[in-house]
Amino acid sequence: MPLIVDVGIPLASYYLLSDGFGMSTVAALGWSSVVPALRTVWGLVRSRSVNGLALLILIVNVVGLALSTVAGDPRLMLAKDSGVSSVVGIAILLSVRTKRPLMTAGLKPWVTKGSAAGNTAWDRLLDGSERFRRAERRFSAIWGTALLTECVLKVIGAYTLPVHTMVWLGTVLTIVAILLAMFIAGGSSADPMEKMVKAEIERTAGAGEGEAETAAPAAADAAAATAAVGAGS
Repeated sequence: MPLIVDVGIPLASYYLLSDGFGMSTVAALGWSSVVPALRTVWGLVRSRSVNGLALLILIVNVVGLALSTVAGDPRLMLAKDSGVSSVVGIAILLSVRTKRPLMTAGLKPWVTKGSAAGNTAWDRLLDGSERFRRAERRFSAIWGTALLTECVLKVIGAYTLPVHTMVWLGTVLTIVAILLAMFIAGGSSADPMEKMVKAEIERTAGAGEGEAETAAPAAADAAAATAAVGAGS
């Protein structure tokens, strides 16, 4: 849901407005910035925290608006889109060095399935497991690297291949980068983290049952002792 709201809706609205309704690039970018702008403001008002994904998409749109003023050279216009992608990739890579990598907003609901037990297990593992934290950082690192590599390839293609070739090849490169990131990050990070969360939930549930089983005989013994004292009296 965070990825859909913070990334999917702004991107989809941009292409719908520009390709479907024929709006200019500037107008489409401006209107598609409304959702991430509202999400960023709402996060500041509600919890005094910044919604990382929403803010990132807002910044990307602002960069896109600035770059949209560049016109005339078709190759430069093709490279412009790569500049926007590079902002996303670099921001994600930089966030790996922080306590909350940007891709975690989409990763956590997927791993925990949105359950209270899953979220609790996630928090415990994040505090106590270095392996879990490495996997979390690796997930964002893979996505950031994939997007930045896509950007570099698009820039190279924009100035070395025919323009009409890059028009369709740019879309292909984007799709391939996303699919590779999903496959590699899923297998090396998301899947192991999901198994760790599941194991943590089972471990906690088992520990809770053991405590209940231990407490039951103790309570029975205490009740029997009380009854014996009462009978003796």
